Amino acid sequence: MNNIDMYCITDKKINFLEKLPFYLGAVGHDKFNEKYILSNTQNNIYYKEKNYSELTFQYWYWKNQLKLNKNEWIGFCQKRRFWLNPTANIETINEKNYSDNLLVNIDKKYQHYESFICKPIKVSGVKKIKLLKRGWKNIIREPSILYDESKQTILLHFDMHHGYNNLEKAINLLDKSDSDEFYQYVKNRDYFNPHIMFISKPYVAEKWFETLFPWLERCENIFGFKNLKDYDTTRLYAYLAERYLSFWFKKYTKYLECPYFTLKIGRDGRAV
Repeated sequence: MNNIDMYCITDKKINFLEKLPFYLGAVGHDKFNEKYILSNTQNNIYYKEKNYSELTFQYWYWKNQLKLNKNEWIGFCQKRRFWLNPTANIETINEKNYSDNLLVNIDKKYQHYESFICKPIKVSGVKKIKLLKRGWKNIIREPSILYDESKQTILLHFDMHHGYNNLEKAINLLDKSDSDEFYQYVKNRDYFNPHIMFISKPYVAEKWFETLFPWLERCENIFGFKNLKDYDTTRLYAYLAERYLSFWFKKYTKYLECPYFTLKIGRDGRAV
């Protein structure tokens, strides 16, 4: 018997998802059938979905479902990204065998952990032309960024892709217990754990949500919604949560970095 309540969040009705051993969490404006859990009922922030993305469902789950969970673990994945067993060799995983390697049960040997987060991705090694185009403000402040990859950090990456100084402004709104440490974290590391995906004990998830969403609400007072547009900032609140998750779970939980598989989905909604 599986010991994880796993929720796969999707903004589209996708047939193959309905065959996987997950609960399906719906965001977006597609027409969903009864197999999907809607995030626009009960206590919700559905009106923020455009800017919060999959966090819309996570908020709904926190407010309406968390204390009713039946298993000792809860987890979140996405329509294209799925957790793999910790021992899976990612180099051998493909669209034909990924379902045989899905993480659907936490083995007893991992019971001493409190959470699982995605294996990290690196953000350094940026081409100079891209640095000059999108990071010129940072280069003016610190010219060594151009030739010193250790200076190509999470903070620089965020400035380049999601609005200059936006991450620093948001960090200043965190409680003092986190703000200084999180700033040093993004300023000095060139990798983070992506995708707002995690598996955790229910009590960990509750603490995370109790910290995350009030912080994002404070960020709304600065960034709002009206001026968030295009790839850079439309999903700003999701991008902020993604970086903070990487820091928070490492600081407050006994965690394991776990592999995941990214599946390509064709226009017809099939895995390719």
